[in-house]
Amino acid sequence: MSQRAPAIVIVGSGFAGLGMAIQLKRNGFHDFVVLEKSEALGGTWHDNTYPGCACDVPSHMYSYSFELNPGWTRMFAPQPEIRAYMERTADKYGVREHIRFNSHLDEMAYDDEAKRWNVTLTDGTVLTPRAVVSGVGALHLPSYPKLPGMEKFQGKAFHSAEWDHSYDLTGKRVAVVGTGASAIQFVPKVAKQASELVLFQRTPPWIQPKPDRKIAAPLRTFLEKVPGAARAFRHGIYWSLEARAVGFTIDPRLSVPMEKLARWQINRQISDPELRAKVTPDYTIGCKRVLLSNDYYPALARPNVELETDGIAEVRENSVVTTDGKEYEVDCIIYGTGFKVTDAFAELRIIGRDGLKIQEAWADGIEAYRGTTIPGFPNFFMLLGPNTGLGHNSVVFMIEVQIQHVLSCLRLMQEKGATAIEPKPHALRRFNDRMHRRLRRSVWSEGGCESWYLDSTGVNRTLWPGHTFEFWAGSRKAKPEDYELHR
Repeated sequence: MSQRAPAIVIVGSGFAGLGMAIQLKRNGFHDFVVLEKSEALGGTWHDNTYPGCACDVPSHMYSYSFELNPGWTRMFAPQPEIRAYMERTADKYGVREHIRFNSHLDEMAYDDEAKRWNVTLTDGTVLTPRAVVSGVGALHLPSYPKLPGMEKFQGKAFHSAEWDHSYDLTGKRVAVVGTGASAIQFVPKVAKQASELVLFQRTPPWIQPKPDRKIAAPLRTFLEKVPGAARAFRHGIYWSLEARAVGFTIDPRLSVPMEKLARWQINRQISDPELRAKVTPDYTIGCKRVLLSNDYYPALARPNVELETDGIAEVRENSVVTTDGKEYEVDCIIYGTGFKVTDAFAELRIIGRDGLKIQEAWADGIEAYRGTTIPGFPNFFMLLGPNTGLGHNSVVFMIEVQIQHVLSCLRLMQEKGATAIEPKPHALRRFNDRMHRRLRRSVWSEGGCESWYLDSTGVNRTLWPGHTFEFWAGSRKAKPEDYELHR
């Protein structure tokens, strides 16, 4: 069992972990290690390679504010282009040398006596840093439905986040389970290959037109060469996206134009009244994630595609059977059923001060001060922690705010000569109570639907209930009065 004592350990090399590593170096912190479970960096943009995989936030906003990319080829960049951006950025800021690939985390436990964390990997290696930054996010554990008999299926089956590119879908009879953000991207591609495709829908999503287009070379040159142009373009996108938060967090009636646009798209792209009825949601727009697509509805209208809204009763050796007894013979099942979001946090093996397990700290629900720090867990920071997700803008913005919060905590420790820092319980309680009062008035709690935003008790543990500039104003810098410093 080998040991090493870097000052800081970062877990994950997606946008969160990579951004944290870069900002540590830029601010004079060079003694850190990034643990990445995969063989390459990128996080969810490394894992997800399904056909049609792309961002649903405009590219110029879905990037670091300190590393603008005027060379995006599309308004909504595809997965390979996002991965390439992250690779270039890692090399430019010299953080690749800090990344340890194929490093699978087993447990993190705080040593009260040594005032260090014991970060144990599955190969037995133990790192003993002063501080830990979790950048794993919530979209990394694929969620499979619990369908009777699914283990008996004799054909090919895989999750969209674990796409099997060696399997040729051409001419195959394919079943797709789920109609979430990933499914609406890969279904149009699969529909062109499969001889038959049956899509099992539990709840239809609201889908708006995707304003995607190629960015012409002259515009890319303009954004690159003209001082301030790329920054101004980004600001314009930011404020246009930020306007959507009003309907989600203040008054759902303000989202009526969004719903009218979504209904217009249904009527324009689907002529069959029965199919129109199946894809039209009966809940307030924004209650579930609003999706963007131009080719999903036309794919459903193809003669080789059937949308099935009856539930799945069981999976047999070579077929899927619905609750009304209809049996579909299939060669392949693709699960587009998203990720374990709230469960991803609850399954972490983290032990804090005095042997406190993270599950015990979260017995009443997952929560963190500013979505970043937790009482009882000194020098432990979470990026993309509870209630830092967004339904209207770029989560990279939230990540950067949290990174600034972490840096301010580290500086505060240096200034005060402290060995550890953690939020005071009353600070967390005040922050959390105020936030959840707002959430109870939001569309996600009153919109009439269930979503992965909510935990098993119906409480939203995922999204931020306001504008992102509000989060920036209150979270970018740690308030000394809200933190306990240990010397």
